[in-house]
Amino acid sequence: MQAWIQIHACVVLWGFTAILGKLITLQALPLVLWRMGLVALSLFLLPMIWRTVLSLKPSLLLVYAAIGMLVALHWLTFYGAIKLSNASVAVTCIATVPVFLSLVEPVLAGRRFQLKELLLGLMVLPGIVLVVGGTPQSMNTGIIMGIVSAMFVALFAALNKRFILRADPLSVTAIEMASGCALLVVIGLIAASLNEAGNVAGILDTSTSIFAVPQGNDLLWLAVLAFGCTLLPFALSLMALRHLSAYASALAVNLEPIYAIILAALLLGEQQELSVRFYLGAAIIIAVVLVYPWLMRSPSRKVA
Repeated sequence: MQAWIQIHACVVLWGFTAILGKLITLQALPLVLWRMGLVALSLFLLPMIWRTVLSLKPSLLLVYAAIGMLVALHWLTFYGAIKLSNASVAVTCIATVPVFLSLVEPVLAGRRFQLKELLLGLMVLPGIVLVVGGTPQSMNTGIIMGIVSAMFVALFAALNKRFILRADPLSVTAIEMASGCALLVVIGLIAASLNEAGNVAGILDTSTSIFAVPQGNDLLWLAVLAFGCTLLPFALSLMALRHLSAYASALAVNLEPIYAIILAALLLGEQQELSVRFYLGAAIIIAVVLVYPWLMRSPSRKVA
């Protein structure tokens, strides 16, 4: 029960991330760089984090660092999807995560393949078709990027599930945020070295520096994003994964579109860009979340 409360608290907080991503004027790469950098810096200022990190085996450090890079790629493509479409579309695409998790978690987390999970995941596909048909054609690239982002979520969620018991959640968060930052710096430097000005898929405007310092409201929104919608829920989600399967937590996280779509309509007026087909598709995707807990209560269903 405590794990379920933790994961649903994360969902509420994550519901604001897409809205903040739309409000912040930075391109996706510097936005994610600042988001992960602020969290990593704040955690590594704590002596207890340093002691734990230094006590870990090098092989385990490398594993957490690799997972952090997947997290960075997820956020990079997620905010790219927001910039290329809108907040409602991006969070709805992330609801395809269970489809990918039903396939990769049994392999990466070392548990049995469950046909029911795959079937439940596939139930979101008609919803995705409706979502795509309910958006302007100009948003199609954003939809593709959103689905790619969902693939990265499946990978790092399954790996976190496998390795979370080997270190405390805050130390794992610090390592993953720091390694994600390092990857983003490398990507940004490579892009800058190409000397080709232009906007790369909503991720980076190569005419500006990846280290651009946020100004005005961007600074405030980044602080909220980093600490209120990243550090706190990320640590809570890792604690919840000690008692829930990655698949179960991902289905709970599928409630995020409800909060994000409502907030986007209220704060950004995005309901004017989307048709009834979009909302019908989103409803189908979210309905899968309600089916999974029902199966959990079935005597034949056992969830890690």
